[in-house]
Amino acid sequence: MTQYLVAIHHPDDYDPSVETEAMSRDIDVLNDEMVAAGVRIFVGGLSAASNARSLRAQPNGKVLITDGPYLETKEHIGGFWVLDAADLDEALAWGRKAAVACRTPVEVRPFGRTNGTN
Repeated sequence: MTQYLVAIHHPDDYDPSVETEAMSRDIDVLNDEMVAAGVRIFVGGLSAASNARSLRAQPNGKVLITDGPYLETKEHIGGFWVLDAADLDEALAWGRKAAVACRTPVEVRPFGRTNGTN
């Protein structure tokens, strides 16, 4: 089995108050389904990207810490699941369910070794 990241993307101006009771219920049902299927390893939600701190190594050996995310983007990861799936097709099936439940774009990506392979 391979581990996959299923990442939920939120726009920069994401307002958590738009999350409805129905959406929360759908996410809870999806989490229960993942647990029952034995694929869910870890799940977590992240605070707003504006709460992030970015660290960059400097030529002098020091590390510069700045407020906010490292990349200038229009979307940021708002939460994620780590799943243990048989293959990419199974991970994508869970990703489809996540996109529907979360009502937002989702990215599915396999974890690889440090050299970029599985």
